Amino acid sequence: MSGTKKKSGALLGAAFLMATSAIGPGFLTQTAKFTGDFKASFAFVILASVILAAIAQLNIWRVLCISGMRGQDVGNRILPGLGYFVSFLIVLGGLVFNIGNVGGGALGLQTVLGIPTQLGYFLAGGLAILVFLSKNAKGIMDRLVKILGAVMILVILLVIFMVKPPIASGLKNSILPEASIVSLFPAILTLLGGTVGGYITFAGAHRLIDAGVTGEDKLKDINYSAVMGMFVATLVRVLLFFAVLGVVAKGASLDAKNPAADAFLQGAGVIGQRISGLVLCCAAITSIVGAAYTSVSFLKTLFPAVAKRENLFIIGFILLSTLVMAGLGSPAKLLVLAGSLNGLILPVSLGICLVASQNKKIMGENYKHPKILLFLGIIVVVLSAYVGLTSLTKLSTLFAA
Repeated sequence: MSGTKKKSGALLGAAFLMATSAIGPGFLTQTAKFTGDFKASFAFVILASVILAAIAQLNIWRVLCISGMRGQDVGNRILPGLGYFVSFLIVLGGLVFNIGNVGGGALGLQTVLGIPTQLGYFLAGGLAILVFLSKNAKGIMDRLVKILGAVMILVILLVIFMVKPPIASGLKNSILPEASIVSLFPAILTLLGGTVGGYITFAGAHRLIDAGVTGEDKLKDINYSAVMGMFVATLVRVLLFFAVLGVVAKGASLDAKNPAADAFLQGAGVIGQRISGLVLCCAAITSIVGAAYTSVSFLKTLFPAVAKRENLFIIGFILLSTLVMAGLGSPAKLLVLAGSLNGLILPVSLGICLVASQNKKIMGENYKHPKILLFLGIIVVVLSAYVGLTSLTKLSTLFAA
């Protein structure tokens, strides 16, 4: 019974790790901004991006977990050195986004408790570091992301009850949007990258591999965890959408600097503002944990020293993120670079996994990858490659005067 319970905890832990890695400060801002821009039509964007993200997630998780090989190892088996290249992109992108996560955690703590942001940086980073000081760090991580994920869902639900959004309109627009689909297309691709881009899609898969959930006989468990992760991320996105829609549907305009917090403030007053800080704090801390764990997991099979002292390297990763955030204050240019790098990762990582899915030396002699998943995966690669190439143009802003 204890073994079954442990496996169940790992499956849910991997799902919540993936979901809460996606639900960071940028996720909250992105959802609120697009809801303000597109109103009820944003429901269609959410539905379309979820379908595309699920295709990417199922392809990648199947290949990694059935083969029992992490992303970097699959890359190196396809083409020697490719795994190192992907690892470099993911670790660099994960580090820079983690700097932003630390900043988001500080803003959340300031909103809830009135703590100065400079102190908030170290508190947010310190809370995440505490997880990895334990010998049972992965078990604690599994429980933490589930608890904080549940807190986010409950407090956003509270705001929904207070703002009373037009739910019927949102549901109708998820199928028949009032805005033109052409105008919604860029937002769909942006959400795709925000849900399964960069390190995010690997977070849960690498956690399952660490828990020993590998091999074709575990396919049912792998699919369950992958779908559950997408469900949790989607649930938070939908609830946040309705919470913000309840405000903007009444004609309110949101503060462009912090649209999520402003929506909660306008919709539920001071209580809403405190809730927005709590949501931001939970989102930031779970994302710090997810980004650090996943980034280091890309190094531990490439460098034996990392595998021997995994927790120490994860702590160092979080500490470095915290110190850089405290020193820079606002790493805007670094975030532009990270966004551009992450835009390149999904088409590369998904493309590698699609190639690997047809390689019997990686997948085993008897495994047959579903043709529909392969075909749909190719479509997602093309779409995400378009986003990646477009994001490269943003690099020019780093060198502007």
